[in-house]
Amino acid sequence: MCGIVGLHLKNPGLQPRLGELLSQMLEAMTTRGPDSAGIAFYADRDPAPAAQGQGRELRYSLRSDEAIDWDLLAKRIAAETGRGLRVEPLGSDSVVFVSPPADTDPAETDPAETDPAETNRAETSFLAAVRRVAPQVSVPGFGRSMVVVKDVGAPAAICARYGIPGWGGYQGIGHTRMATESAVTTAHSHPFAPAADLALVHNGSFSNYATIRGRLARRGIRFDTDNDSEVAARLVASRMAEGADLEEGLRTVLKEMDGFFTLLVTTRTQFAVVRDSFACKPAVIAETPDYVAMASEYHALAGLPGITGARVFEPMPEEIHVWTR
Repeated sequence: MCGIVGLHLKNPGLQPRLGELLSQMLEAMTTRGPDSAGIAFYADRDPAPAAQGQGRELRYSLRSDEAIDWDLLAKRIAAETGRGLRVEPLGSDSVVFVSPPADTDPAETDPAETDPAETNRAETSFLAAVRRVAPQVSVPGFGRSMVVVKDVGAPAAICARYGIPGWGGYQGIGHTRMATESAVTTAHSHPFAPAADLALVHNGSFSNYATIRGRLARRGIRFDTDNDSEVAARLVASRMAEGADLEEGLRTVLKEMDGFFTLLVTTRTQFAVVRDSFACKPAVIAETPDYVAMASEYHALAGLPGITGARVFEPMPEEIHVWTR
């Protein structure tokens, strides 16, 4: 049993409160998952990218259970990749490394001309450098808008440790975990974020994940854990890398993966919910003119502004709901 929550803001006026609201929602799910928790948080990091030359920055969330000199690590990775890095601390065990994805002067870069292949090369180069230089460091997520924080412990303590209630943004998802299929570690915690600005949280279990994992591994897809949820995340990411949209990626999960599950999946611009063909795992959605919110149980939504006027419903089996910013 796990708990999942998500909040997709339509009203920009609520963006300063995103961290506050999402933290409250996550804490409400503690009874469903007390052993670890995580959040994928989306914000408009570069309000005037064309003017400031920051529209193509990539942000890498890093974490280590061992003591790390993050500034020194940034210098070593910059030397490996030939790209500068800026360090933004999140806590003693977590940071965000920020880098332009190409060896160019960011001030001369037009963000509208971003080359996806070039961005992919930058991501691949960075992740490979981290594995070479600091194999004890994990990269929970990366992208232009997304920061991922996850840890072992109670959700409220994790949110307080990283100052999540003070964060602003336009979208976020969270997960509280009660381990059933794999170990209680930070690496096994959700969200799983296998591609830029893509994150997945999962309540349930997959019965054939080892088969799907083997097939993806034979195609060269690398896994970080033995968690069944990571398999679903990487299956969606692989389909999207082939040109599928998010809804098509989720239909692939419905078609190829067996089990009981509710999935909440986000990209830089989208927020999607799907349940398995029996809809065994709980899910409640509330929508108002200001936001779309999702949780495993309604009481996690009860404190949201305007909730009494929301349209509240449970998604039907295999019904994919997608909201786009």
